[in-house]
Amino acid sequence: MNAIKRFGSAMIVPVLLFAFFGIVVGFATLFKNPNIMGDIANEGTMWFKIWSLIEAGGWTIFDHMELAFVIGLPISLAKKAQGRATLAALMIYLVFNNFINAILTLWPKTFGVDLSKGIENLTGVKEIAGIETLDTSIIGAIFISAIVIWIHNRFYDKKLPEMVGIFQGLPYVVIIGFFVMIPIAFIVCAVWPTIQTGIASLQGVMLHSGFVGVWLFHFLERILIPTGLHHFIYTPFEYGPAVVNGGLKPYWIEHLTDFSNSTKSLKELYPYGFLLQGNIKMFGCLGIALAMYASTPKENKKKVLALVLPAGLTAVFAGITEPLEFTFLFIAPYLFLIHALLGATMVTIMYLFGVVGIQGGGAIELAAINWIPLFSNHGSTYIAQFIIGIIFVGIYFFVFKIIIEKFNVPLPGRIPDNGDAKLYTKEDYKSKDHADTQLDANASEYDTKAIYYLEGLGGKDNIKDVTNCATRLRVTVYDANLVKDNDYFTHNQMAHGVAKSGTNVQVIVGLSVPQVRDSFETMI
Repeated sequence: MNAIKRFGSAMIVPVLLFAFFGIVVGFATLFKNPNIMGDIANEGTMWFKIWSLIEAGGWTIFDHMELAFVIGLPISLAKKAQGRATLAALMIYLVFNNFINAILTLWPKTFGVDLSKGIENLTGVKEIAGIETLDTSIIGAIFISAIVIWIHNRFYDKKLPEMVGIFQGLPYVVIIGFFVMIPIAFIVCAVWPTIQTGIASLQGVMLHSGFVGVWLFHFLERILIPTGLHHFIYTPFEYGPAVVNGGLKPYWIEHLTDFSNSTKSLKELYPYGFLLQGNIKMFGCLGIALAMYASTPKENKKKVLALVLPAGLTAVFAGITEPLEFTFLFIAPYLFLIHALLGATMVTIMYLFGVVGIQGGGAIELAAINWIPLFSNHGSTYIAQFIIGIIFVGIYFFVFKIIIEKFNVPLPGRIPDNGDAKLYTKEDYKSKDHADTQLDANASEYDTKAIYYLEGLGGKDNIKDVTNCATRLRVTVYDANLVKDNDYFTHNQMAHGVAKSGTNVQVIVGLSVPQVRDSFETMI
């Protein structure tokens, strides 16, 4: 369980970057749309070029999500020399993809993937850092990064004979990882296409299953997000020949003018109920964000709002859900399952009421290629869509709030009440004869808190390892009896509380926890 908690806390490192980049993409999409901005947004204008430039930068994190996770995990999970572990993870991940590229180039018939056809003509492959490779998405990135972290933690300090001493430390980790990646690359090349084929067969079932297929499509699209396999669900529908040649999105945009001028029902004009997952992002994520805020203790609402507000807005307007969903995904996976079930059900009901179209993104995209051009003749359909969506905002809110509070889900800002009795003052701490730490009167706020926590956790000799999530300093100690009580940590607002589970201790610091952790690690 400690390993699972550490992994969950490590995931927050790259996830925190999604909110800003998602908002940038959302605004760029809005300001480039001539249906909203008028002639100023026509292609070729200076306005269009400026926002195209900004949008290009905004897609960075999403186009290179694998690299973000490969680099982000060692920052939290490497037990020492995190910077070197990060470099090792990046290098070995690139080696892994180069091996896959070489294997598929040398033995295309053996593994059923011929890269010479060009990745634009193949499904299940992509270019990562300039390398044409299998699209294993973030699950591959996390898997390889985890292997490298294990190698780093085990062999980084290995003492080598003097004659090969130059290969100690980082080079030794990379050398081991280099050779480990060879069999792993062969295994991935053999197994991954089979997984992709299984997904393709599911697409055929969904296509011919009516509203059942619509429900299954959207359930799988959501539930597979943690693995990255959701791309294999919607991409053949959106851009491939799963339904119509060329994909549903180009087909929809090509016929948008015809749809807008017709008085027939949209479902009659366009009978496909796929690619409606944007409703889950808008209405479902809004209900989740409200529930997370409402279930937070009053004293922490302001801090949680700073985390939930940008993540919620990014999901609703830009359609980028990772900042919000990853906040609870690894803490309480069953909440994500409930999210997928509710979202698929909501979209299926919308489809039964005639809602169709290309609605895979956030509100900005939906408005641009659905609501604005079609509302004049199809407004009743969109009114029904909003009524159903608002109802499900309420359902999401009450379901998530009840579960979060009933099972005391440890989301950011939720502090367990340990009810410890003894009170320690800051003056007690300052006057104490410290064996291994010393409080500097000129220390920064982060240093002051770090040294205060270190003393409360039993001193540096009692610290086994340390990491953090969005708001908590997560520490494994050798002797839980040396950890002071809750009142010590909360006195003078030094922390918001402490949660203990055997030798696993969580000090609830707040959003400044990354800086506090840096100071904490320096002291130990």
